[in-house]
Amino acid sequence: MSIAWLIALLALLGYGLGSVNSALLVCRLLGLDDIRRHGSGNAGMTNMLRIYGKKAGALTAAGDLLKAVAAVLAARAISAAAGSPLPFDPGYLCGLFVLIGHIWPVFFAFRGGKGVMPALGVILLVDPLVFALLAVAAVLVYSIRRTISLVSITAAVLVTPLTLAIDLIARVNPFWDTLFALLYAMLVIASHRENIRRLQTNREGPLWPDEKDSGHNA
Repeated sequence: MSIAWLIALLALLGYGLGSVNSALLVCRLLGLDDIRRHGSGNAGMTNMLRIYGKKAGALTAAGDLLKAVAAVLAARAISAAAGSPLPFDPGYLCGLFVLIGHIWPVFFAFRGGKGVMPALGVILLVDPLVFALLAVAAVLVYSIRRTISLVSITAAVLVTPLTLAIDLIARVNPFWDTLFALLYAMLVIASHRENIRRLQTNREGPLWPDEKDSGHNA
């Protein structure tokens, strides 16, 4: 298989898996109304957690992580079987299209989530040290502000410099890893543009509604 066909296959696989929106499937599984009609209108873990509770939120998060993990493992297996070595971890490429599919799912009228959980699922496998550092940063930010969107944006901002620094320390060519990290960050930050505006005007609420009025945030 040529590299061009391999890249196309991994992109299609990633987009297809990403378009399987966990929040909307959980709504159907639990007999809940379409989450996009409630709260922020976002079909992601945070809005599910806030509107439908911990069980729905946990199932959504698990589904989003699992589809990213499945994409990375499948991409690596396909690349190895094809005998067409790529100059980067094929999981990065497939994962990128998982994010695109998650944010703009073809199966759900191109209205999905914000890409945070799938991005973390990919990073967990392709760069566990970066994942661990992001987890530490997330805990620190959440303990101070209790605002999940700020946690997500902080992780997006940090993922590129952390990836670059770790590759340089390990004396690995950082080009591809850093490029993919930057693309992931750009997608997540772009999907949080409304949250960023609310943060700038101090209108972004905490995760739990009873901590502060957060009716339209997620």
